[in-house]
Amino acid sequence: MDDRDALTTLISAPRRPLEERWRSPARAAELADARARHDADPDDYWAWVAEQHRWLTPWHTVRSGELGDFRYFEGGRINVADNCVDRWAEDPATADRPAVVWEGEPGDTRTLTYAQLADEVNRLAGGLRALGIRQGDVVAVYMPNLVEAFTAIHACNRIGAIYTVLFSGFGRDAVASRLAAARAKAVVVADAIHRRGKAVRLLETLRAARSDAPTVEHVVVVDRTGNGVPLHADEVGYAALLAEHPEGAPIVALDPNEAAFLIFTSGTESRPKGVVHSVGGFLLGTWANVHWQAGPVEGDVYWVAADVGWLTFPIQAVIGGLADGATIACYEGALDTPSPSRFYDVCERHGVTQVLCAPTVLRMLRKFGDDLAASHPLPRLQLITVQGEPLDGETFTWTTETFGVPVVNAYGQTETGSTWTYPVTGVDDLKAGSTGTPVPGHAFAIVDDEGTEVPAGTKGNLVLTRPFPTLARTVWDDHERYLSTYFGRFPGRYATNDEAVVDDDGHLWVLGRADDVINVAAHRLSTMEIEAVVGTHPKVVEAAVVGVPDATKGTVPVAFVTVAGDAEGVADEVRTLVGDTIGGLARPDRVIVTPAMPKTRTGKIMRRLMREILLHGEARSDTSALEDPGSLKALAAAVRG
Repeated sequence: MDDRDALTTLISAPRRPLEERWRSPARAAELADARARHDADPDDYWAWVAEQHRWLTPWHTVRSGELGDFRYFEGGRINVADNCVDRWAEDPATADRPAVVWEGEPGDTRTLTYAQLADEVNRLAGGLRALGIRQGDVVAVYMPNLVEAFTAIHACNRIGAIYTVLFSGFGRDAVASRLAAARAKAVVVADAIHRRGKAVRLLETLRAARSDAPTVEHVVVVDRTGNGVPLHADEVGYAALLAEHPEGAPIVALDPNEAAFLIFTSGTESRPKGVVHSVGGFLLGTWANVHWQAGPVEGDVYWVAADVGWLTFPIQAVIGGLADGATIACYEGALDTPSPSRFYDVCERHGVTQVLCAPTVLRMLRKFGDDLAASHPLPRLQLITVQGEPLDGETFTWTTETFGVPVVNAYGQTETGSTWTYPVTGVDDLKAGSTGTPVPGHAFAIVDDEGTEVPAGTKGNLVLTRPFPTLARTVWDDHERYLSTYFGRFPGRYATNDEAVVDDDGHLWVLGRADDVINVAAHRLSTMEIEAVVGTHPKVVEAAVVGVPDATKGTVPVAFVTVAGDAEGVADEVRTLVGDTIGGLARPDRVIVTPAMPKTRTGKIMRRLMREILLHGEARSDTSALEDPGSLKALAAAVRG
């Protein structure tokens, strides 16, 4: 089987019609109108999105400029906190609606209505103002999924401060480098958090990092553990700050193109890259994202089972979810702590109706077994939607059959600020592994290395061909880096640096990073294509494939797998399976059975670290986003055999 045949096999999943019980005629009509607006002029669609929000000053121009230098809703003034919190708190019909339903890993819970959330956000905004935080100042939020993450972000939004969320798994050096790069003036931090039954002491890490972050003047400490930790001279307790400022702070009217926040990407580069998103663009785009992807309505409980440090959480929960007036479920800890039933327990306890997670979460549930799933039927659940990694067909099928709900697979990037292609919930049919078709307001192309569009069924480079509001506007302090990274290779188009293919039905299949495409004896193979086949082995629960140098073939694939049950014979069977399905060139040079894979806290497999361990026996690049350092030791031991 040649590479073209392998690709055809990968994208040959039949269209799975959406069951009638999940169809919404009202949403179908609304989507048809939105698509008609897009077809007439995508800017007309974004004007409709803008009409769903509250503007402090009307805008006069939908868009000016093109990719690399564009603006939206010029002349207008808007505030994110006003749209996500205040407008719901002021409406008697929604003031008492739960906004955030929170659960900590130890089992403690807290629920804030929109009215209560508005009061706490306003008080914290007043407190930040009293500390000297003004419009354009940077405030870092260093904590996990706590209610205070919502209030800190929206307090910044209220006064026009720029926030940056630091992953709560970051160590001293990662925190220091990001605080210094952002020139943060203040930090809101939890004293410690609960993770896998242990206390992770964030305040200690922050204090150690501050010697290399001289711009930080104030620290607001959330007493998560209730231990009343003694505070230093320039630190103030979160609860005390709220109590001291019942007057709050006035809403600041902001240009929708101003910087709202920056998020630092992790990778092989030594210099942190702070991607900047805009005030109005991110607000409007994430509202649309949640509206089409999850479609929450009154009475629903939308659980975004992701970490606040992953942009998915601000997109789907803190900004997009609240902009939709949704009730957001928020969980602090690990999804398998204290037992494998924790995911199901959270769903049952809070009446969850929609879940968003990484595909890795579904593979974890599959590994835990059918019996556990059967003992937790989750009758209120209506939707599972995933993003962050490719969704393999086996996991799609297992999830669909096990939970009996639609499984929506979405695609986006940190830089795109939202997912932009997926089957619209309640309307579109599904295909196992496909990311559907672009939602209104977005346009793309698949091009070869010279920038020429390729026909359906041919894989190539995925590029975006026109601007949209949530697309990142710059790289913090380095606009040239922004232009060269995203627009240098294909001028006039945004390079995702992902490979993809469109099938004959127009469905998009994202194959993975372009740098994960390996060249084996002059044949280009996507690691996702190989992973998809490896994942069909009945004992394989999770698979990751990387390419390593080979003196004869240039590059060869190596597969890592975790298995359910006895691993005897699995490696040889997987090699045979890949060879028979794709061809001898794709057969893994090695299949390594490992008890754990290195992942971020949000469940993304860190394949670059796996490649480094294969090549060097150790991880050599940035490990700051790694959840469990022990997974690297387990992986290294598996590599050594």
